[in-house]
Amino acid sequence: MKINRLVLGEFQTNCYVVRQNDEATDCLVVDTGLDAGGLLRFLDQHELTPRAVVLTHGHVDHIVGLEALSGYFAEVKVYIHKLDANLLTDPEANISAFAGQPFTTKPADVLLEDGDTVTEAGVTLKVLHTPGHTPGGICLYAEAEGILFSGDTLFADGVGRTDFFGGDSEQLLASIRTRLLGLPAETAVYPGHAMRTTIGREKACNPFLA
Repeated sequence: MKINRLVLGEFQTNCYVVRQNDEATDCLVVDTGLDAGGLLRFLDQHELTPRAVVLTHGHVDHIVGLEALSGYFAEVKVYIHKLDANLLTDPEANISAFAGQPFTTKPADVLLEDGDTVTEAGVTLKVLHTPGHTPGGICLYAEAEGILFSGDTLFADGVGRTDFFGGDSEQLLASIRTRLLGLPAETAVYPGHAMRTTIGREKACNPFLA
């Protein structure tokens, strides 16, 4: 699996371009960030075609780039968990209204549930429902490769905020402990913000999980 991390927008959101290997020209995108300009330039430079976008949750800093991406690649398919589906069309829920720039976009093409498998562009990811940051927050697990895209559920030395619409701190910590910390310690964690970590490191060192 080939993964490129792009840091997009003023909130420094991680967008991941995921391919089967270095030679593949089809790709899957995990989150689009607040500004898709950098993503579009990367795709154009490397002559890549995104077949799908999987959103780890529906907050504004992860979804605004959808507008530009789908405008350029009309056939791209959008996935989101069913409990966050309304965040794409509700500026209060996706906190864009709070930020002073209300944003909505078209509904997702596919609504996900826990345990679903997303297979696009030769990439297979298992959906782990990890509510707490948002009701429909998910992580995406590639078991064979030992890779987890954790969205805003788990960070290096941190966890997602729970003070926005639908947040629940107890639920978030329970999600991490029951769904993520049991994964192999060497699992590489690619979060929604900041740098990569591993499950083993966060289990041992994350102060929020002590």
